[in-house]
Amino acid sequence: MMDVQLIQEKIYTVRGRRVMLDHDLAVLYDVETKRLKEAVRRNIGRFPDDFMYALTRDEYQSLRTQFASLDKGRRGEHIKYYPFAFTEQGIAMLSSVLHSEKAIQMNIVIMRAFIAIRQIALQYQELALEVMDIRHTVTGHSEQLVLINLAIEKLLGDKADQVAWEERERIGFGR
Repeated sequence: MMDVQLIQEKIYTVRGRRVMLDHDLAVLYDVETKRLKEAVRRNIGRFPDDFMYALTRDEYQSLRTQFASLDKGRRGEHIKYYPFAFTEQGIAMLSSVLHSEKAIQMNIVIMRAFIAIRQIALQYQELALEVMDIRHTVTGHSEQLVLINLAIEKLLGDKADQVAWEERERIGFGR
């Protein structure tokens, strides 16, 4: 069985959604990408736009720079059809389309990978909120420290004025 960590590395963010690409899913399900796409097209009604969509040229090029899968000048540089991107719901729907025990087992592992990513994102969000709270507290302390510093400077200035007054040259009758 494939490690959840390896699957998480195949999850990308496209159009603000976490997705997996058809060729990565084909490898996991142990089918040809062409066959996976055929099964999807035969059952296209099960895959609305929020479950699956074809990447644009720019999206695909952006992803290619992230995973650097192909060298320039080699096979696959100019593809005819851009890959499908499947959201978590689209991947869940794939098991009903592919009709294999391997697809069912891989779906379970993939769903666990998506759950793990969601948990990490929630922890990150909680951590970000804590950092903002600390930053706000420190900012408040900073303002308070400035006020304390000004008060100390005023006290020191008043003390310096008092010392200067007492050490002044006296005029008039001495005692």
